[in-house]
Amino acid sequence: MNTASPAPTPTTRALSWCLHLLVLGLLTLAAWRAVADDGTAAWPVLAVALACAGVYAAGPLLPRVRRSRRAAALWLAAVGAVWLVLLALSSDAVWLAFPLYFLQLHLLPRRAGLAAVAATAAAAIAGFAAHQGSFGAAMAIGPALGAAVAVAVVRGYQALYRESERRRRLIEELTATRADLDRVQHTAGVLAERERLAREIHDTLAQGLSSIQLLLRAAERALPDRPDAAAGHVVAARRAAVDNLAEARRFVAALTPPALDGTTLADALARLCATTGASHRITARFHRTGDPVPLATEHEVALLRIAQSALANTVRHAHATGAEITLGYLGDRVTLDITDDGTGFDPALLPAPDPESGGFGLAAMRARMRALGGTLTIESAPGRGTSLTARLPLGGPADGPPEIMYDSPPAPDTTPEARP
Repeated sequence: MNTASPAPTPTTRALSWCLHLLVLGLLTLAAWRAVADDGTAAWPVLAVALACAGVYAAGPLLPRVRRSRRAAALWLAAVGAVWLVLLALSSDAVWLAFPLYFLQLHLLPRRAGLAAVAATAAAAIAGFAAHQGSFGAAMAIGPALGAAVAVAVVRGYQALYRESERRRRLIEELTATRADLDRVQHTAGVLAERERLAREIHDTLAQGLSSIQLLLRAAERALPDRPDAAAGHVVAARRAAVDNLAEARRFVAALTPPALDGTTLADALARLCATTGASHRITARFHRTGDPVPLATEHEVALLRIAQSALANTVRHAHATGAEITLGYLGDRVTLDITDDGTGFDPALLPAPDPESGGFGLAAMRARMRALGGTLTIESAPGRGTSLTARLPLGGPADGPPEIMYDSPPAPDTTPEARP
């Protein structure tokens, strides 16, 4: 009924209506008994009962009483004054003290409510004793016990309401936190998928387009003196374009790489060496050591992509005549070694990745190893070739952060080569 009281709910509304009906019933009982007794005070009791009902009904109907604690206190004072008059005329009015307890405890501040309940109980005891013409302990027990029950019920309800509000606020906070977490997870998922696609595109489409560009340049240099050689380069470029088209379609379908369809990782690496040697002026060989064991799909994809990217770097930048890929199964881990006899470079002087000039290859390899708990080791120096080793645990991600190691032995003072 006021801003300080709990907000109405279906339960509180039902309790309010029960209280209203109780007051109406007790007033009707007092008036009916007065009329039934046919005493001289029957009509005054009936008039005061009707007046009390009218004053009481004004409270729920007046908006100000529902919004203002002061207005509610004035309304309670008016109801109490009319009730005292009715109590002076009829002993049956003592029963109205019980619903008045609840109104006072609900609408008044805590201390004022307790004081009003005590005063109402004292008035009920005194009025009933006056009508009986004597005072006994039994007369005080009923109003006092009713006051104690009312205080306990209201205090219990208020405690439950505070607990309910605390739970409601906690649920709202948890809901808001869950929504924030969902947004964060969605953003993280989007970023992870973007990073994954960037690695896939770099290791497949970008490398394939670079290979096509090199083949077409070779065909252009061969024309018009060596048309057969130029035709061979064009055929190789067309084959690379077909492979990259298949890769692009698999990206859309979200399937495994075409190179791994219906075959093993070792066969895919051997075919990679064969196609690279047939398309470029380099001898690429594949070796396998150890007893093969089944690998998770993501492990096979990562190792194949690293081999593709490393071999593409060798073709584009190393000016190498030979490269070797070794797939090794060493008990609790699998290793992939890619070595070449090219010009080499200084890993400490690699340029930062750039959208124009590239340089994302090593970063993509590191990200792949990091995601699977593996390690990446690069050994190179100007004029001494390059060796890249990727290691993955077979029993799941390794404990702790993945390790990225560089080993650059002393080398002649030459201009280092930038490798993407």
